[in-house]
Amino acid sequence: ASRARGVDRVERRASLELLAMPLPGKVAAKTSAAPPRKPRSTEGAAEAKAAAKMTSQEWKALQVGMAEKWPVPDYMATPMPDRSLTCYRDETFSAITRWCAETRIAYRPHAKAPGSKSHIRYEQYSKAKSAKEALKLGSWPADWCWDFERGFIKVYGPLRDEPLDMSKVQDESSLTDVDMAIHRWYRRELAKNLGLNYKDLFVGKGSGESTLMRAHRLVAQREATRRLKAAEDEKRPITEEEVAQTLREWAFARNPNRQNVLPDGQDWVWSDTLGLLRDRLGDIHLTKPTKTYPAVTQILNKYLTDRLPEELRSFSWTSLNLNCNYAARLHRDGNNFGPSFIKAFGDFTGGELNYWPEDDRKVDKLEDLKDADKVQIDLKNGLGLFNGNCGHSVEGFHGERYSIVYFTIGCYDKAPAECKEQLSDFGMNYPQSDADRYALLRAPGGYTEKSKRGPATPSKAPSNSPAFRFLAMEGQGSQGQSSQGSALTPAKVRVSRKRAASSPAGKETKRGASAAQKV
Repeated sequence: ASRARGVDRVERRASLELLAMPLPGKVAAKTSAAPPRKPRSTEGAAEAKAAAKMTSQEWKALQVGMAEKWPVPDYMATPMPDRSLTCYRDETFSAITRWCAETRIAYRPHAKAPGSKSHIRYEQYSKAKSAKEALKLGSWPADWCWDFERGFIKVYGPLRDEPLDMSKVQDESSLTDVDMAIHRWYRRELAKNLGLNYKDLFVGKGSGESTLMRAHRLVAQREATRRLKAAEDEKRPITEEEVAQTLREWAFARNPNRQNVLPDGQDWVWSDTLGLLRDRLGDIHLTKPTKTYPAVTQILNKYLTDRLPEELRSFSWTSLNLNCNYAARLHRDGNNFGPSFIKAFGDFTGGELNYWPEDDRKVDKLEDLKDADKVQIDLKNGLGLFNGNCGHSVEGFHGERYSIVYFTIGCYDKAPAECKEQLSDFGMNYPQSDADRYALLRAPGGYTEKSKRGPATPSKAPSNSPAFRFLAMEGQGSQGQSSQGSALTPAKVRVSRKRAASSPAGKETKRGASAAQKV
């Protein structure tokens, strides 16, 4: 639970990460013919020198010991050589955009050298004790970022939990001058740093999207388009790193509606659905982001189709579930049709899929499913094909973890023809009306009371299909090597740790292979 609470802090910072990333086009410009630097204006320099209230020697004497009393933020120790001095760090944006009028601050005395225009301004606005006073005395959000990164400001609060989202403000008369100053500045700074057209932040923005989400999703769309073209030109598959980077660029929505997956202590998770969805009113439609950011949907679909072996080419899906940095608790999906593919991305350890392949939902309470009956699938190193209607959960993990679930909603055949055509255009293999839900994975056999040691003996005879499959990813862009039954290796798919730990020495591998044969 404590780690789950930490996810919010990690994601608050990660949601602004792209502001720190050099864009490919900008990097190329720097390495080629860079435009000449504009000479620094000397206008007002003489007046600034005349207005100085102290000499340079007096100022230097005042700086003794100040660096220790007013340290720069810890994150400034990380070098970022490709950034200009006014391209502020993501941590800085995260701090300043959460200020409000009442935020109490303190300025380092006489931080800027006399004889400069900035010294005159600083001496004036550094008298402020709050953000409201600082704005009135002539400093602006850009000044706050500059001063904050150099340790010239200490912030005592209060702070907003999240940056102000103007799309959710119902009464604009409640906004302060500080709110509006930060909002206007941040929108333009966001567009500049991400290489976006300022107007694009508002044209086509979904009703549930903040300006920040819109900006990051535009970047994800732009970069996904570029990656798709590169893969086509180079006649190669989409790589795992290209998918991981697309997911990093994507701005995930806070989703409080997935109650069945919420980890203990959390009220929401970072999760989005692309593709087909049936809402609570029964309407079947494509989600808004699917149509607004089609290249994102396309690149995720192409990643899968590039890796399907011949025997699994018939796999079909209507929707993608995108997840970020949470370990789903034990649950069953509501009414998926047929099997689902799942893959995890990112730099993490742990995070395996715990799966009860013989769960036929006759065990009323999920907590009654036994650890000894589960298998664990290593989603970092391969794709898992499983029945989402059976019990499953995600093992705890450390690090940055994203996942994609490719699945079919139960009412897929009732979707409008236009939706089916659009999803096919986006690279989905839409299921046929007469599709067999058990063509690739057999029906779960159920668990009996006699099964105490391992995966239960099925209570009904299985078909020729396995209960799940694992596609090991042996190299970037390679087709997955489909494994099932006894071909499953303990390194990739293993039985319950509890049972394995209780196995006598020298018999663990044999027992694991036997369990895999049964499923």
